[in-house]
Amino acid sequence: MGESVRNTSNTDGSKQYIMLFKDRKPISRTQSDYPPDEAPCVWSLSDLVQRTRIQYLAGLPHFNLYPAGETSRDRKEWGLFLTYLMSRDTVAVCKSELYEFYILPPTEALESSHTSVAYRMVKSHNVYNNPNLYEPVNSSLNPIDVSPLRAAPVPHIHLAEKIASRAGTYVRGRDSAVSKDVQSSDYKFSQVFGDHSHLSNIENIDRPQPHALKQDHLLEKNYVRADPSYLKTLGQAHSGWIFGAIAELVDNSRDAKASKLEISIDMIYSKKAGKNIPLLSVIDDGQGMTHPEVVRMTCFGHKQPEGDELERIGRFGVGFKTGAMRLGRDALVLTQTANSRSIAFLSQSLNEGKDNLEIPVVSYRRQGQIMEVDTSVQSEALAKYNLNAIKEFSPFNKYLIGEKAGLFQEGTGTQVYIWNLDEWGSEYSLQWDNGLKGGSSFHQGDIIIRSKRIRSRPGQISQKVLLDYSLRSYLEVIFLVPRMKIYVQGSLVKSRPLEKSLNQTVIETGDILGRHVQLTLGRSQLEWEQANCGMFLYWHGRLIEAYKRVGGMIHSADVGRGVIGVIDVTDVMNDVKGRVWVHSNKQGFQDCEPYAHLEEWLGGKADKYWDNNFDNLQLKKSNSLYKPDHEWVQCDKCRKWRMLSSDSSSKNLPLEWFCYMEPFKGSCEIPEQKVQRGVITVSAKRSGYGYEEKPVQSSEVDDDAVSVSGTNDGEGDDSDQDIQNVKSPPLKRLRKGFPRACKKT
Repeated sequence: MGESVRNTSNTDGSKQYIMLFKDRKPISRTQSDYPPDEAPCVWSLSDLVQRTRIQYLAGLPHFNLYPAGETSRDRKEWGLFLTYLMSRDTVAVCKSELYEFYILPPTEALESSHTSVAYRMVKSHNVYNNPNLYEPVNSSLNPIDVSPLRAAPVPHIHLAEKIASRAGTYVRGRDSAVSKDVQSSDYKFSQVFGDHSHLSNIENIDRPQPHALKQDHLLEKNYVRADPSYLKTLGQAHSGWIFGAIAELVDNSRDAKASKLEISIDMIYSKKAGKNIPLLSVIDDGQGMTHPEVVRMTCFGHKQPEGDELERIGRFGVGFKTGAMRLGRDALVLTQTANSRSIAFLSQSLNEGKDNLEIPVVSYRRQGQIMEVDTSVQSEALAKYNLNAIKEFSPFNKYLIGEKAGLFQEGTGTQVYIWNLDEWGSEYSLQWDNGLKGGSSFHQGDIIIRSKRIRSRPGQISQKVLLDYSLRSYLEVIFLVPRMKIYVQGSLVKSRPLEKSLNQTVIETGDILGRHVQLTLGRSQLEWEQANCGMFLYWHGRLIEAYKRVGGMIHSADVGRGVIGVIDVTDVMNDVKGRVWVHSNKQGFQDCEPYAHLEEWLGGKADKYWDNNFDNLQLKKSNSLYKPDHEWVQCDKCRKWRMLSSDSSSKNLPLEWFCYMEPFKGSCEIPEQKVQRGVITVSAKRSGYGYEEKPVQSSEVDDDAVSVSGTNDGEGDDSDQDIQNVKSPPLKRLRKGFPRACKKT
């Protein structure tokens, strides 16, 4: 700006950042030099006025406004904004409680990317009450969509390029995003909601809502709006299995590096319902979320990460929404980091009857020992409005919110509360049991799917698959390498790493479309008794498919009985182009070439394992009690797994076991042991499944039933299993192909 403008600037203030909004959509972050005292840090453009209509601007104090965008989008939007003001000689008006600000069109836009702002104190005779002073350029601004304004003439395209480039953005002529926006008569300052998409129209709540200008339908653009009914649609991602919704919340805690997770359903009084209602809570001690991260979580999808972190499960940006809305109609998130605390409310009840989806978010920042509203991301009025909405449509008043926030103490973490739970008939879809007090291992708390329906799998005949309807059983095997302590209804879930609980273990390796895979195969006595078998497929260490039958298992109930395979398919199911072949609900894989080759490979390895190990095996329940190759126990402090000696049993250990205890007698600093290929632990008997030892007469033992051979392509070591029972004829393996009577000649 000219020297005359600079001389009238207010020099009593200090530099500060200012975020510009238009109809609740962010334009850009800016920086001001010497603004007036108590100038707000968030400005919302209320009107656009012809400069010639405001006759007193020259006599007002001024200060400069510079671009301070953190992203290329901000810098591009700043250039477009200045181009629009200058092309029409228009002033952008912003109002606050103390001031009126007038953002002037730049007069030196070709040489500079900043502009000037005039301001004045608000007086009783407001300029807006005198219609003779000016005429608004556009008084019909839509409160939801950014206003469609007339485009600048084509010659100003190069002007926008220069402004944007000086603000730090490189723009490529007419085919760039800037030139497309400027040429369109449906001009918008932003197509992106960004991290401020949750802001509601609280500052202008009393202003009448005008209608949008009519535009040439050939040049109209269509921007996404979310109807509240979409929340119900999101929940259908887990309509087939409600535990998939809980797993989404567990994944978020795992990604947040939580060491402890508590899942429970308790009764709480709801003033709105006038009675006690069940409340599902998922509480972890992870890293917590900042305000931008909370907004990102509540947005409908986000850009997928470019890098592939092996330990990270979340990828699609819809997990929390689909999971929470499947479990209930309303969800509240309370999260805390070292320096902030945020509350987010995703609610069907709040949005019922509205035209557009509203997600209230209230954020606080730590000041010493207290938390106060973070005015850098929201105004005091907006925070108050959002907090009142949460109190009105939830069981959470300020006392209950304070009580839950107290659970963080001085630490970090995230709490998710869901109510108005999904119903199954006249009851809730979930039923819960707190179990017996005192740490009993015989009757622990659990959350059950009320229908107890077994999931459908090709070739499966078993009607006893606990993880299909028992949350405790599902969480026992949900992670390939369990580290996080998980509690269900107050009692600890003992993790069950499958590959450490098998006997006659064989490790198979191979390549699928150039990707390395490793499969662990073995036999589980528990699964044999329940007539289960199949592959457990993990992706990024998280269970995606369980008991997947392959090969001969699909066609015969006896083939493969008790055989379990464990494999991590991350490398195979991740495409080199950044895509993944996993369903967004993480309960299955897409029909793709890598998956087809994987199924074929798994089937061949499973049939080969069955042929080599179980053709002549004596299979009678009373004499087939096998102990796993190795007994393992997990330390409740360091979460490392320790291998027990052959004369020890995990059944005799206390519920809470630590490395310094017998029989390990070590320390948590000792590295975790690894299973060596071909090493098998032999045990004479297994008494953990209700088996009672019986005296054996030497004349009753069949020589052929004393040993079982476990090999891997002829290279594995033979291991003897002592079998105590009377002789019985060996079972024959079912013949493959057509019956002999039907064989074609």
